[in-house]
Amino acid sequence: MLMVLVRFLVCFVLFCVRCQQLTAVEDEESSLEGSTVTLTYKYSKTIDATDNLFWYRQHPGKPPQLLINQYGSQNVTQAGLSATVSGDKNQITLKISSAAVTDSAVYYCAV
Repeated sequence: MLMVLVRFLVCFVLFCVRCQQLTAVEDEESSLEGSTVTLTYKYSKTIDATDNLFWYRQHPGKPPQLLINQYGSQNVTQAGLSATVSGDKNQITLKISSAAVTDSAVYYCAV
């Protein structure tokens, strides 16, 4: 059985002249190949329509790759990825459906 390991880091974001914080709910996620992996960040403020949310994936030795650009609390689904904002607008979630070994990487979320 193959395991998919997804690690992600805490990112700090600059919003206007204030610094807001994104905090990973879990530092590391692992899953069986073919299952869904869920990555969640808590945001230090409420996400509003003016926020741009970015999800990146970085494989070892490679530059970060932009996966999804989300505007405000809009939910986005593309290419086996689903990015959502919680109802209270304080959490950002990325779901990787049918995870594969090639999805093993460091994932970043930025605002």
